[in-house]
Amino acid sequence: MATAMHSITRAQIKKRTALVASADSCFRQSVSEALTGLRWDVREAQGGAQAWGEAMDQQPQTMIVDTWLPDLDVQEFLREFHSSFPHVDIISNDRGPFEGAAPSPYRQEVLYALNRRERTDTAAWNCAPSLEESDMSDGRSLSDSVPNALEARKTIAITTSNDGPVHFHSDPLSTNASPSMTRIPELIGDSAVMLEVSRRIRRVAPLDTAVLIEGPTGSGKEVVAAALHRLSPRRHKPFVAINCAAIPEALLEAELFGHTRGAFTGAVQGRTGRIEAAHGGTLFLDEIGEMPLALQAKLLRFVESGELQRVGDNETVKVDVRIISATHQRLRHLSRSGGFRADLYYRVAVFLIRTPALSERLEDLPLLVDHFLERMGRDKPVKHLDESATNLLRAHLWPGNVRELQHVLERASILAGDEPVLTAADVEFGEETDEA
Repeated sequence: MATAMHSITRAQIKKRTALVASADSCFRQSVSEALTGLRWDVREAQGGAQAWGEAMDQQPQTMIVDTWLPDLDVQEFLREFHSSFPHVDIISNDRGPFEGAAPSPYRQEVLYALNRRERTDTAAWNCAPSLEESDMSDGRSLSDSVPNALEARKTIAITTSNDGPVHFHSDPLSTNASPSMTRIPELIGDSAVMLEVSRRIRRVAPLDTAVLIEGPTGSGKEVVAAALHRLSPRRHKPFVAINCAAIPEALLEAELFGHTRGAFTGAVQGRTGRIEAAHGGTLFLDEIGEMPLALQAKLLRFVESGELQRVGDNETVKVDVRIISATHQRLRHLSRSGGFRADLYYRVAVFLIRTPALSERLEDLPLLVDHFLERMGRDKPVKHLDESATNLLRAHLWPGNVRELQHVLERASILAGDEPVLTAADVEFGEETDEA
């Protein structure tokens, strides 16, 4: 009877949910095991953005955060998280309870679990921590194992399906480490201007704030937009992109808002628009500065109300999207001259990110060259540049920016044939000559 009563008591104990955020799989595993033994339901997150999404879904009582996160600055993340989830008790692995967080009735139990882990779980230091971000983007996996776990916590190698290994260094055991000064894997380049782009992405990605990306053609604006989506709580929902300059004005409204059957000539059936297709996720409006003024008014109504009306329909549809826009123009100047609605500008440009021209970051040229040559060598030996080819690339002005560099290297690789080294003779910039 006593055994039965004890079983009933244990079954009646309310499940508590804890969220463990760390890039270190060993840390997550050991904390999870310690808390599970105390009858906690434990959710794991490999970065700040994922932790934010889990908190929205699970409403945990407690969050335990490691000393370092791969996508966000820990202290900035904690401040924003506490502001949005004031009911969650936050405990930092190196600093203890977060100042200002309301202690939950279970705080001592969590601290006990953490202390027990530190005393007994030596296995956590005998396995190589890894980043296992299976949800980074389109199911891509990020993982790396290093024999020495202490060294592994200082150097993390990130590998994506498109990119070769991209190493960045940070000492998560040091309170002086600054993960916000390391670049996001998609952004190739360690120049100060590119590190600033990464910093701004990390700051705004977890929020629903509207972002405007300004930069010259070919400077990677869509890459930035995709990174913002990947690091956001909306990452499991659609990322829908539309180039406002590539679609004829007569069709752009129907493409954005959708249409009913018979709404216009050729509309033989109804169609969902790009905005509605992005419900729950991110809508990327590329070259928004090219959008006709009349359509800007309709977009403004949607931004203000969250409701859209399909072409040919009288009913409205409620849609939840985060809007990220991009333009090669200075949209603020365009709005002042009347080429873009000022009221819409202030709605879509709440947070600004500028992608620099390649000429502003020529120190990144070697990294970019290696990146593109490695991508082109996926199914064949990777080619390299000789000094003559390198000097040509350094002297070029790059009006087409990173996209032009990619095309130049692809063209050179084709011209070189089976040769493993690209020379100046293989480098063509595609410029017109004066020859007849």
